[in-house]
Amino acid sequence: MEGAETASLLGERSLGPPARFRTYRRRWFLLAVVCLLNCSNAMLWLTFAPVADKTAAYFHISLETVNWLSMVYLLISIPFGLVATWVLDSVGLRCAVVLSAWLNMVGSITRMFSVLKFLSLGSQSYWYLFVGQCFSALAQPLIIFSPTKLAALWFPDHQRATANMIASMSNPLGILIANLLSPALVPEGKHIPLMLGIYAVPAVTACALATLGIHEKVPPTPPSASATNSNSQPFFTGLKMLLRNKPYIILAVCFGGGIGMFTCFSALLEQILCEKGYSNDFAGLNGALFTVCGLLGAFLLGLYVDRTRKFIESTKISFCLSALASIMFAVTSRFRHQAVTLAITSSIFGFFGFAIYPIAMELAVECSYPVGEGTSTGLIFVASQIEGVILMILLQALTVRVSEDPFSTCALDQDGALDWTTPVLVLAGLCSAMACFYVIFFHTDYKRLHAETISADLVKAEDAATAHVPES
Repeated sequence: MEGAETASLLGERSLGPPARFRTYRRRWFLLAVVCLLNCSNAMLWLTFAPVADKTAAYFHISLETVNWLSMVYLLISIPFGLVATWVLDSVGLRCAVVLSAWLNMVGSITRMFSVLKFLSLGSQSYWYLFVGQCFSALAQPLIIFSPTKLAALWFPDHQRATANMIASMSNPLGILIANLLSPALVPEGKHIPLMLGIYAVPAVTACALATLGIHEKVPPTPPSASATNSNSQPFFTGLKMLLRNKPYIILAVCFGGGIGMFTCFSALLEQILCEKGYSNDFAGLNGALFTVCGLLGAFLLGLYVDRTRKFIESTKISFCLSALASIMFAVTSRFRHQAVTLAITSSIFGFFGFAIYPIAMELAVECSYPVGEGTSTGLIFVASQIEGVILMILLQALTVRVSEDPFSTCALDQDGALDWTTPVLVLAGLCSAMACFYVIFFHTDYKRLHAETISADLVKAEDAATAHVPES
C-alpha cells in the first residue's frame, strides 16, 4: 500500500523518466547570501529587546511600546506569510531572496531616520523606528521560508538537512549577535544611534550580494529526483492538501507553538531577569548561551538526521528535553543569585529547542510531499506567528506590577517593576503540553524519501537494461 501511494506521489509530482543529476558550486554562494540575510533580519528584529529599558527611556515611551517593535514582526508575518509562500512556490527562489533583501535594507535605513538630530522629529521619531521595523518584518517570511526551498532545489538528498540547518540556524545566530552586541553598544541610551548604524551594515551588504550575485531561480540540472519539478503543485491546491493532512496539522500546531514560545523567550528575556536583579549584560549573555548551544545542537542533530533519516524520533526526544529545560528555567529565574544555574538551564533549553527547528522544517516537507516546500514550511511559520502574538499578549497580561524593589535593575521611568512569575510558569506548562501532544499523536511516512527511492530504483533498472543492449 505504501509503495502504491509513493508511486502515486511520483506521478503527481511529475518526476518524469529517470534522469542524471548534478550539483553546482554556486549553491554555496546562494547558501551564504541566504544565511547573511537571515542573520541580518534577526538582528533587526531583536535590536531593542536586550536594551528595552534604555530604549524606553531614550525615546520617552513605555516598555509595552518597545515590545511592539518586536511584536510587529509577528503581526505582519501572519498575512504576508501566505503571500511569501506563493512568491516562493510560484515566482521562484531568486525573486523571493532579492525582494526580501531590499525590504530588509530599506527597513534598516528607515530606522536610522528616528535618531537624526537635524530632522527634529521630537515625538514622531518612534514612528520612523516602527515603520522601519515594519519593512524588515515584511522581509522576514520570505527569508525564513527560503532555506527549505534552497536545500530542495540546489542540494542533493544527502546534503539537504545540513544545508537547511545551516541556513535556518543563521536566524538564531542573528539573535545571538543582537543579544551580545546591543548591550555592549548601548551602555547608555545616548548610544542607540550608533547601534542602529552598525545594524544597517549587514542588511546593505546582503542586499548588494543578492541583487548582483543571484541570476537563476533553479539550477540548469536538478540535484535530486524531487528537485526535478519542485514547484509543480499549484499554490491553492497545495494549501488544500495541507489543510486535509492530519500529521501536518499536528506538526504545524505543535512546532508552530514551539517557535512562538522561543520568540517570546528571546524578546522578553531581559524584562524577565532584570526584576530579580540580573543586569542587561547577563541577560544578553544568557540569550547568547541559549543561541550558541542551540546552534551546536542543530548542527549535531542535522548531521545525525542526514545519515540516519530519523526525523520523527529526533524531534520527539528534543521536544521533550526542551520542555524539561523550560520548567527548570521557569523555577530558577524566580530566585536571585542563580547566575550559573540560569546559564546552564538556558544552554540546555537552547541546545534541544533550536535543534528541532531545521529538522521539523524538513519533516514538514516529508509529510506533505508533493506540496511545494515554500507552502509547507510557510504555513507552519504563519501558525507560529499567530501563536506567538497570542502568547506575547497573554504573558504580558499575566504580569503583576510590584512596588519599587532595591534589587531590581530595570531602568524604567515607571512606578515599580513587573513580576514575571506567573507568565514564565504558564510558558513552561504550555511547552510541556505541546511536547506531550506531539509525542503521542504525531506519526507520518517519509513521502519525499520514498518517492526518491523509487526514482533511484528506476534509474538502476534502466542502467541494467541498457548494459545488455548490444552495440550496433
